[in-house]
Amino acid sequence: MPAFFIGNLMTSTLLHGLNPEQLAAVTLPHESALILAGAGSGKTRVLTTRIAYLIQSGQAGPSNIFAVTFTNKAAKEMLTRLTAMLPINTRGMWIGTFHGLANRMLRAHHREAGLPALFQILDSADQLGAIKRLLKALNIDDEKYPPKQLQHFINGAKEQGLRAHMIEAFDPYTRKQQELYGAYDEQCQREGVVDFAELLLRCYELLQREAHLRRHYQERFRYLLVDEFQDTNQLQYLWLKLLAGEQAAVFAVGDDDQSIYAFRGARVGNMADFERDFQVRQIIRLEQNYRSHGNILDAANALIHHNQSRLGKNLWTAEGSGEPIRLFEANSDYEEAAFIVDEVRALQREGVELSSMALLYRSNAQSRVLEHALFNAGVSYRVYGGLRFFERQEIKHALAYLRLVANPDDDGALLRVINFPTRGIGARSLEQLQEVARQENLSLWRAAQLGRLGGKAGNNITAFISLIDGLRETCSSLPLPEQIEHMQEHSGLIAHYKAEKEGADRLENLNELINAAAGFVLEHSTDQTDASPDVLAAFLTHASLEAGEHQAAAGQEALQLMTVHAAKGLEFHAVFISGLEEGLFPHENAAQERDGLEEERRLMYVAITRARRRLYLSFANTRMLHGQLRYGIASRFLDELPPALLKRLNRAPTRSAEPMMQPMTTRGNGAESGSGWHVGQAVKHAKFGPGVIVNSEGRGTDARVQVSFSHSGVKWLALEYAKLEAM
Repeated sequence: MPAFFIGNLMTSTLLHGLNPEQLAAVTLPHESALILAGAGSGKTRVLTTRIAYLIQSGQAGPSNIFAVTFTNKAAKEMLTRLTAMLPINTRGMWIGTFHGLANRMLRAHHREAGLPALFQILDSADQLGAIKRLLKALNIDDEKYPPKQLQHFINGAKEQGLRAHMIEAFDPYTRKQQELYGAYDEQCQREGVVDFAELLLRCYELLQREAHLRRHYQERFRYLLVDEFQDTNQLQYLWLKLLAGEQAAVFAVGDDDQSIYAFRGARVGNMADFERDFQVRQIIRLEQNYRSHGNILDAANALIHHNQSRLGKNLWTAEGSGEPIRLFEANSDYEEAAFIVDEVRALQREGVELSSMALLYRSNAQSRVLEHALFNAGVSYRVYGGLRFFERQEIKHALAYLRLVANPDDDGALLRVINFPTRGIGARSLEQLQEVARQENLSLWRAAQLGRLGGKAGNNITAFISLIDGLRETCSSLPLPEQIEHMQEHSGLIAHYKAEKEGADRLENLNELINAAAGFVLEHSTDQTDASPDVLAAFLTHASLEAGEHQAAAGQEALQLMTVHAAKGLEFHAVFISGLEEGLFPHENAAQERDGLEEERRLMYVAITRARRRLYLSFANTRMLHGQLRYGIASRFLDELPPALLKRLNRAPTRSAEPMMQPMTTRGNGAESGSGWHVGQAVKHAKFGPGVIVNSEGRGTDARVQVSFSHSGVKWLALEYAKLEAM
């Protein structure tokens, strides 16, 4: 059989089964093109088939292919598929992540790049350690210039292609950060190491500076293919532009509607720049979805249509409309969690595996109530791409402080927080303290009280002992939620995470720990007051038990819990999207950021399109916040979904029609309520001091009052655990 006939036959087999748009993308001539690939539209197949087609049709050899992805997993999947498609060796291709390919180029040209042959790569933790060493060597106050904040500053500048001398600094603080960035670069150069952001920046500078290398790679790589193009940052785009030159055909695959990583530096505007810079004539829209039923896609289309800045496409499927989207309105976050658990069990009874279900939430802190409900129901779960609530660093720190308040002889707790936040108590001082404890057969706490360690470290240890003693004394008269709030503030945890550039999630988790305590008090009423040491000890036991059970082992059947960000690229038979309330989803920070609401809407679009067959949406009318009841408003995103697509599983009674939600009194009328409190009454609170009740609402366990405190401002307090005293 003639070779050309065999080649045509193989090419025909390769293209078999592609829809018209996929076929058009795969068989494009040698020119740059933008492929708008909607969720579930087969973009990985299109990418790999495009490469195989170019080689099979003789338009390119393996060495002419340069394909870049965002994850090693995606790169490996692409290589695996290509190996199955092609009867030739694929080793000549350059397929990998941005950092992986930049590293490969720098290894090949380390001399020109000014690096040693065996240069080492710093991961994030190593980089932070290098910054801490630098600050110590320069005698810089790491409280004024927190290492993590400086790390964020350096990486952010590098991802924009900026060296220290290129940064515009208009204030003394930024000028100092700029100076430290320069010193950090010098330190890394001396030590022959590079961080992840440096890999790409150094490679970009190499190609920009060395014309012969630039020409070599531009002539070699005639076809550049880029996956998840909407997630590229400024430097990545500049690097690709430099590598492509004027001759290469760039095949950019992405979805502007799924651009959700602006906080990492991703720039959705790169897609518009690409159209202009590469004079793109072909924009191919892959709109046929092979994942979800029609109702799910119609909901996603209707939602994302509200975004103004988009290139535009409309997902559709040949699979039919499928089931309606289920919407549940709960009275409280606990009721919402109970509903989800019930539905998960019902799906299990229908034969749906736990691993085929996902429970999504906007913020990590929301997982705590959901985990608690799953724990109580004995449902096995796994937190995908993250830690369970009670395993998170900031929660472990907070619990360690509480353990010391409950039992100062807890050596493990003391070692965890004696120097966190930093108090100038180093490893050597702790070794000396441990030696004293061993010699005297005492706990570290008792050994510290002996005062045998002199100098600054000894004074710092004494100050820490006084801090814990003060916390114990104050907390003895406070309800459990307020004990935790007081501890977080006075231990320095809140200030520490506020100073971190990316500490917002950790602060949300610390707030959720207060909610956990409030919920625990309501669930586990005892003969003791909720300010008693026994309640604190019981709560710590509860936290340990929840931390130690029901997280599924690797390979074990389990429900998947994750943030919406972590869910991108995944798909499930059934998806639950919880906490659809204003301030949660969309997140309250979105309103303060440019284009923030549009990014939140894209995030919701990603969440919806994870579902194949069944989608649940839920929100709660009340939710605990800072240990107090917060009344929520349904997310605007629910109003943007066509009502015909939704099946309301219930409708919680409106507040005006629900007895427990009605005000106890009319503002300012001084009338007695069933609770014994009235507007105008003078009261006293253990933490906030004296005040006057100015408003009230709710009945029974949902009753709360608004108090204007003399020194703490106006606060809403739930009477169930506020423990107000009449004056």
